[in-house]
Amino acid sequence: MTNSPFRGDNRADNRADRKLKILVLCGGQSAEHEVSLASGKSIVDALDPSRYEIFAVAIDPQGVMRWIQDLADLRRTTLEQPIDVRQFTTRVSLVRGAEGPELISINSDGGGGRSITSLDVAFPILHGPYGEDGTVQGYLKFIGLPFVGPSVLASAVGMDKDVTKRLLHQAGIRIGKFVTLWKHEPTSHNFGSLTKELGTPFFLKPVNMGSSIGVFKIKDEVGFKSALTEAFQFDNKVICEEFIDGREIECAVIGNQKSEASPPGEIIPQHEFYSYEAKYLDAEGARLELPAKLNSEISEQVRQVALKVYRTLNCEGLARVDFFLRKKDSVLFVNEINTMPGFTKISMYPKMMELAGRSYSGLVDELVQLAIRRREDESRLKTGR
Repeated sequence: MTNSPFRGDNRADNRADRKLKILVLCGGQSAEHEVSLASGKSIVDALDPSRYEIFAVAIDPQGVMRWIQDLADLRRTTLEQPIDVRQFTTRVSLVRGAEGPELISINSDGGGGRSITSLDVAFPILHGPYGEDGTVQGYLKFIGLPFVGPSVLASAVGMDKDVTKRLLHQAGIRIGKFVTLWKHEPTSHNFGSLTKELGTPFFLKPVNMGSSIGVFKIKDEVGFKSALTEAFQFDNKVICEEFIDGREIECAVIGNQKSEASPPGEIIPQHEFYSYEAKYLDAEGARLELPAKLNSEISEQVRQVALKVYRTLNCEGLARVDFFLRKKDSVLFVNEINTMPGFTKISMYPKMMELAGRSYSGLVDELVQLAIRRREDESRLKTGR
């Protein structure tokens, strides 16, 4: 049986007559905590207060949800000087109340406190494990709260670079050679075998991490051993990838059943590769070419392959697909997908969508509507006989 438009939500009929109550969820337990806070700040700034009632919640590094009651506090965060979210003392949780999803306070004894507000939609701008990997998406889906971005399956698959590459290869999408190493199988951590398979240099990175955290360019066995030790601090699975001497091309995708790809952009690193420092800490770490200087044939190829990747991995809402365009022959390789890309106003995803005619605030509005429409579609499905 179904209850339209949202099963178990008695507030749906009056949504059009009032502001949408939106939860911006940022921070998180991963090493990308500070990036997520900066993205959350940008989204809060972009939301039109005449259309939205905004509630910001930061997840601290221990996984505790904390209500940021004054949005001005979130607006103070920067990548160079991120706010310490532990200063926000009101601990909160998300539950499915009698009238639908609710944000509630948590008492000092750990029990449920008062209801702060009902909620209509969430923007979980969380990067990395325990946020972008399907964990939070499953939680939000369970309590019936529409949320921006891909659902559980695509989020989990997109986070796991090993599984992503296996599925793309099966779909006939060109990827570079790779080898996956497990922490519990030390006999497979053989530098000689890897160089025979991948050549040198090659890249080594944690499978479930983003923002180039724990990524190393491996040139010799000494560097391999130290990098492996570091990468295994972030994940129990590490991926080694062949080095492709290519241009770094990116493409933004938006949509649910029907999706659209932006004109491609290009990252031109000024460091040896596009590291965390180059992305976020060094103002001169990389140059962005928007749009990328590609001929029309290659540009269209990038867009079509990005859409195929998006469909293959069951993505909805948004994603950014990253490529290498090999310099010697202009052959295109998919590197990875990011199902919740950085969302500051200078991040590549919103910048590429700007090329497609979407302002930052308009893009945020569109993503919110895509989240609500997906939840409406899901609510019409039968859940029993």
